[in-house]
Amino acid sequence: MAYSAWNIAPPLPHTAARLRDAGVPSLLADILSARGIDSTEDATHLLSPQAQPMYDPMLLRDMDRAVTRICTALDSGESITVFGDYDVDGITSTSLLTTYFRSLGANVTPYIPHRTQEGYGLNCDAIKTLAAQGTSLIITVDCGITAVSEIDLATELGVDVVITDHHSCKETLPNACAVVDPQRPDCPYPFKKLAGVGVALKLAMAIATARQESADEIFMRFSTLAAVGTIADVMPMVDENRMIVSHGLEQLNTNPCVGLHALIAEAGLGEKPLSTVSIGYTIAPRINASGRMGRADVAVELLLTDCPQRAQELAQELCALNRDRQAIELEILNQCIESLDAHPPVDAILLSDGTWHQGVAGIVASRLAERYNLPTFIVCLTDGIGKGSCRSWGGVNLFALLDSCRDLLEGFGGHALAAGFTVREENLPALLTHLRQNAPLMRDDRAEGLALDCTVAPETLTVDTIESLDALEPCGSGNPRPALASLGVTVHSAALVGRGRHLKLRLESRGTLLDAIWFSSTGEGLDLSSGSRIDVAFYPQVNEFRGSRTPQLQIIDVRPAQTRAQFDRTIYEKHHTGAFLSISEAQYLLPDRDEFARIWRYLKKRALTSATIDETADRITRNTTRPDGWQSPLSHTMICLDVMAERGLIAYTTRNDQLTITLSTPAEKVVLEDSPILRSLHTSIQINSQ
Repeated sequence: MAYSAWNIAPPLPHTAARLRDAGVPSLLADILSARGIDSTEDATHLLSPQAQPMYDPMLLRDMDRAVTRICTALDSGESITVFGDYDVDGITSTSLLTTYFRSLGANVTPYIPHRTQEGYGLNCDAIKTLAAQGTSLIITVDCGITAVSEIDLATELGVDVVITDHHSCKETLPNACAVVDPQRPDCPYPFKKLAGVGVALKLAMAIATARQESADEIFMRFSTLAAVGTIADVMPMVDENRMIVSHGLEQLNTNPCVGLHALIAEAGLGEKPLSTVSIGYTIAPRINASGRMGRADVAVELLLTDCPQRAQELAQELCALNRDRQAIELEILNQCIESLDAHPPVDAILLSDGTWHQGVAGIVASRLAERYNLPTFIVCLTDGIGKGSCRSWGGVNLFALLDSCRDLLEGFGGHALAAGFTVREENLPALLTHLRQNAPLMRDDRAEGLALDCTVAPETLTVDTIESLDALEPCGSGNPRPALASLGVTVHSAALVGRGRHLKLRLESRGTLLDAIWFSSTGEGLDLSSGSRIDVAFYPQVNEFRGSRTPQLQIIDVRPAQTRAQFDRTIYEKHHTGAFLSISEAQYLLPDRDEFARIWRYLKKRALTSATIDETADRITRNTTRPDGWQSPLSHTMICLDVMAERGLIAYTTRNDQLTITLSTPAEKVVLEDSPILRSLHTSIQINSQ
C-alpha cells in the first residue's frame, strides 16, 4: 500500500437521489453528494465553471501603482525586462506579458535566470547586467516577493521594479514601485490562490482597461497560457481559477497559439481533447524540462513564435530535453533509494550530493516523498553551497518549516507543499536534526490518507458513465479528479509494461473484465497472482486504442482484500472506538431479536453449571447457529454482548480473545430497544440516509 489509510467518503443516498432526480448522472451524483454538494443550485454552480466570478484586477493591492508605472514606460518607449521563474508558471507568465507588450509596440525583453548558474528569482548579477544594457523597468512574474536586497540594488542602479508574484510573503516586503501579490496580508483581493500567471493576466487586463482597450479580449487571448501555468503550478481549482482554466482549455482545444499547437502535436495529443490531466502530465512536463535543464529560453521562444516551422523545431527540442530530464532523474532517484534503503529515514529525508543535477531535484524529492511517506529535501552542492528543493508529505507546511530554521539557511521561498532553499554544506547536519525534530510536529494524520469519493462496482463502469464525470472539469486541488474504490475484485492477469516501469492488470468482478494500469509501480510486496482478491483505488478513464474506446482504471493504490472475518472485526472496532460508520456499516452491525435470544439462551444454559463462563466470541457464535445453518457475524455476537452488559443482563471482561462472563439479575424488566448502542446504530443509519 502506498497510503496508510483509505478514507472513503460516506455515501449519502438521499442527497444523491435528489441530484439524480434533477438530471445528474448516477455516479456523478454519488460523487457530488460525497463532496458536500447537497442541492441542485450548488451542483449547477460547480458544474458551470465559466460562470464563476471575475474580480476587478484593481482590487489587487498596488495594481494602480503597477499600471501607472508600466503605462509610463510604454508611452515613453523605455526598455522593459519581464523577469520570470524557470518553471511552467514563470515561463507562461513571462511569455504572456512579453507577447502583450510587444503587441503594443513596446521595447521588451524576456529574461529567465539559468537554473544552475543563477538560481531562483531576481539576483544581483542579472540586475547589474540588465541595468548596463539599458533596462529602466523590470517587471517580475512568479517571483520577487522576497527579493528585498535585490530590489534595493536595482534602485541604486536607477532601475525601477514592479513585482508581480503569488508566493507567501515574509515580514518585510521589497521596496519596489509596486508589489502586486494576492498573498500580501493587506491585499483585499477576494481570491488569494491565483497562480503567478493569473496575476500576470490580471496585470495585462488592468493595463488594457487603463488604455481604454477591452480587458475581456485580453482575458480570452491569454487564457490558454494562464490555464497551462495554473494547472502546472497545482493551484486550487476553485473560484476564479476554474473560470481561467475552463476558458483556457476551450481555447486550447479550438484555437491554441502556434507554439502550443506544435507542442500538443509533438506530444501525441493532437487528436484528443485536452484536459487538466493531459496538460498536467504531458504538456507541462515538457515545458518544465526546459527550465530544469537550463534551457528555459527554448520554451519561451516556443510560446512567443508565430512561425509554424520554428515552433515544430522548438517543440521537438523540448521533447528531447524532457527525455534527457527523465534519464537524469531516474539515475539520481535510484541513487537516493539505494542510500535510503541502506539507512532508513526517520521523520524527514535530507540528502545531498555534489554531482546531482539541480534541475531535477524537485521531481526526485516528490518521488521520494511518495515512496517513503516523509517530507523530503534534496540538496545539490557546489563549492560548499547547497541549492535545495523540497516536497511535503503528511500535511507538513514547508514554508513554515523552513521559516522555523531560517538561521540555518541562506534563503528560502515557495509554498506549503513545495519550496526551495539555499544552505551552506556545514549546516546540513544541523538542518537534518531540526527537520527531524520539527517536521513530525507539523504532520496532519488526515493528510496522509488517500481521499476517495465512493466505492463502485467495476461492472457498472461504462464509457458513458466515465465520460459523465468530465462535467467536473477543470479538476485539480480543491476540486480533485474523481477517485474511486472497488473492493474485493479478482486479479485475472498481471504483466509489467513500459520496460518494466509500469504494471498492467486485468481485473474481474462478477464476470466483468476491466483493464487497469498502475504507473511507476511493479506491485512489489503484493500478491497479484491470478485469482488473488484485492481492493483497488483508481481514477476512472477511457482508453482509446485503434479506434476502440473502453473503460480503464488508472490505479492509485492496491491493498489485499479483507476476508469476511477481517472485515467483520474491522467494522466492530470502528464502532467500538466511536469512529464514523457509513449507513451500510451501521446496517451490517445491527443484530436482530432472534440473535439476542439465541445468545441469551446459550449463556443461561452455560450458567447452570458455572457461575462464571469462560468463552470466546468465536465459540459463542458457532454454538448459536440458527437451525437452518445460518451463522451470525462475529460482530453481531459482540454487539449483543455489549448491549446485554449495557442493560445490566451480564458483566464481562476480556483478555486477548478470552471472555469471562457472569450473568446478572436486573431489578426491572429490560427493554433492549432502549439501549444507547442500538439507538446509536439506528441514528447513524438515519443521519447518513438524509
